[in-house]
Amino acid sequence: MLRNTCIHGVLDTDFYKLTMLQAYLQQVPNHSSEWVFHCRNNEDLTPYLELLREELAGLAQMRLELPALRELSRSCPQFSPDFLEYLYRFRFDPSLVEARIQAGKLTIRARGPLCQTSMLEIPILSTLSELRNSMRYPEVDAAVIERVTMARIAELERLGDDTDLDGFRFADFGTRRRFSFAAQQQVLALLKQHLPRQLLGTSNPLLAQQFGLPLVGTMGHEWLQSFQALDGPLAASQHTALRRWLEVYPKARNVALTDVIGRDAFCRDLDFTLANQYSGFRHDSGDPIVWGEAMLARLESLGIDPLSKHLVFSDGLDFQRAVALYRHFRGRTQCDFGIGTWLTGDFGLNRPLNSVMKMVRFNGRSVAKISDTPAKNLCRDPQFMQQLMDAFAVNAGVRQQIMSQLTG
Repeated sequence: MLRNTCIHGVLDTDFYKLTMLQAYLQQVPNHSSEWVFHCRNNEDLTPYLELLREELAGLAQMRLELPALRELSRSCPQFSPDFLEYLYRFRFDPSLVEARIQAGKLTIRARGPLCQTSMLEIPILSTLSELRNSMRYPEVDAAVIERVTMARIAELERLGDDTDLDGFRFADFGTRRRFSFAAQQQVLALLKQHLPRQLLGTSNPLLAQQFGLPLVGTMGHEWLQSFQALDGPLAASQHTALRRWLEVYPKARNVALTDVIGRDAFCRDLDFTLANQYSGFRHDSGDPIVWGEAMLARLESLGIDPLSKHLVFSDGLDFQRAVALYRHFRGRTQCDFGIGTWLTGDFGLNRPLNSVMKMVRFNGRSVAKISDTPAKNLCRDPQFMQQLMDAFAVNAGVRQQIMSQLTG
């Protein structure tokens, strides 16, 4: 009998996977992609290979039930009837995943139709995290999770003694690196009970339905990366991706991700039309203060009031860092915060798994990410990375650092 205890249905994922899936189906259907797993921890993950294979095989049995589909339709008017029917018929294809031990390390690769491989990313990451945590940290039980979470809730309340947090809002972005499904479920229950005004929602559609919370999410890096591999000038790829997203979601609260080619390149591509149509912009790498100031300056240079836009911060946050950012930008723009691993994956007694699953090829061509945090750069093709840096006029210092990473 197939095992599956870590993923609890098609909707046990990140919301942006669904919004991107609809966008892919409308804008770039019938393309293939290749994804690779990367662990930033220096940790041996080979003991979990067989369990991981068994868990992933169990994904094939999952389907979206009608009550959950109807609730998704009610809560997400941006989803078309055709897309909802597609989701109802959707089935995972675990055969597209190759997980094995190579040179003493766990390697995971997914190749195949984009609409399948993209949907496999979150189940792979959260499954591996839960398998590893259950074996390494059995002492992290429900009592530990409640104690740590309640201490964090109290910490936020203390931060409110010095800062008016009336407008402070955060969302749970913790599915991919959660300690376990049960841990994320327990944390959300406590947050909803004790911080109902501050809790903006969750990026997990299944848990949003369970707890009656709003769904929160943005686009993902791979949306913008995809357009690097389509016909057309490479230098126009980011602008094209941003524009095409708006064709799919013309009336939604759209938040653009800014660090696929780096902050400076994004600001150059952000013209008045795009800045006016996007409701916000998301920080996911680099110094958040420097990024935020650059975004405000760009909006002001375009004649757009920063107070009409949202800055969404989501890179390695805890309550203390988030409140510090809120304090810095309060009164100048609207701020939201997506908090992930710290809330649902780190309970003091354990070290969270710092892993990613990123697209490296699309439509048979290489794609890349030039992050504002060098450790997050991603590309397996130095020649393409050189072309990308040329197209977007990446400065010499960043170029040298990136090429050293690729060839070192």
